[in-house]
Amino acid sequence: MDALSTVRYPGSGKNIVEMQMVEDDLRISGMHVSFSLIFDKPTNPFLKSLVKAAEAAIHAYVSKDVEVEIRTKTLQAPRPDLPDLLPGVKNIIAVSSGKGGVGKSTVAANLAVALARLGHRVGLLDCDIFGPSVPKMFRMEEARPYSENIGGRDLIVPVEQYGIKVLSIGFFVDPDTPTLWRGGMASNALKQLIGDAAWGDLDYFVLDTPPGTSDIHLTLVQTLPITGAVIVSTPQQVALADARKGINMYRNDKVDVPILGLVENMAWFTPAEHPDEWVRFPWCRASARTATAARPQHSTPPRLRARPSCSWPPVW
Repeated sequence: MDALSTVRYPGSGKNIVEMQMVEDDLRISGMHVSFSLIFDKPTNPFLKSLVKAAEAAIHAYVSKDVEVEIRTKTLQAPRPDLPDLLPGVKNIIAVSSGKGGVGKSTVAANLAVALARLGHRVGLLDCDIFGPSVPKMFRMEEARPYSENIGGRDLIVPVEQYGIKVLSIGFFVDPDTPTLWRGGMASNALKQLIGDAAWGDLDYFVLDTPPGTSDIHLTLVQTLPITGAVIVSTPQQVALADARKGINMYRNDKVDVPILGLVENMAWFTPAEHPDEWVRFPWCRASARTATAARPQHSTPPRLRARPSCSWPPVW
């Protein structure tokens, strides 16, 4: 115990013995030592480092030849794995785009609102850790979710707006400060928003994914059984080129997520003086349908053209 009293918990000024983190199960048998360390929750950021520090302390103050066995226990129940991660969610829809700025978040928001208006129970997760848009789109910039102990776990309670359960990293960070996180940290934050939140029973769980094909997308397909993906593009060739990559990512044999449809966004507008007319932008000569040519052996997903209304929340 004297050796373990040299291990301090970061930021507290106290050692792990003072903080009663060493359980009363210390066993010494010759050159073998075993004991357990107690943490508040499985996601404690110092769990691995403190285990290593405790082992190093015994080797330094007792003997380098001691065989150390350290077990970890948590006061909270661990995050469940699949298929028990989101047992109340029936369908998970990923809204993706290869190119940024094509209106993907707008499509995700409208899809969620439209499903809620049809009477379904809907959740919307803003998966864009570095550029969250959902708080502003739902007029919830000032929202601050709280946690609640449910089933022995402290879970984030999603904010409800327009009948939709909503979570975004934007609720927890300064909107004027860039999120300078590496991929692993961003993925861990996303896992918390998914698995450490009280989503409850949902008919549809809509994921507003970041543009491109990145660590976040890999985390999503590895963490959740996604029902299908909706790809958003504009008619320009630069957007279509990246849309093809997004389609191929989901159709990859290791991912195997069905494409539910492809939205051709920003193809026309409605002039204020002629509210019943649709005017096509002059550069829209190509169609988003051509993006499906990347994998012709698969069936062509349906194409939807977006025409926004002027109501709030925005619904097509």
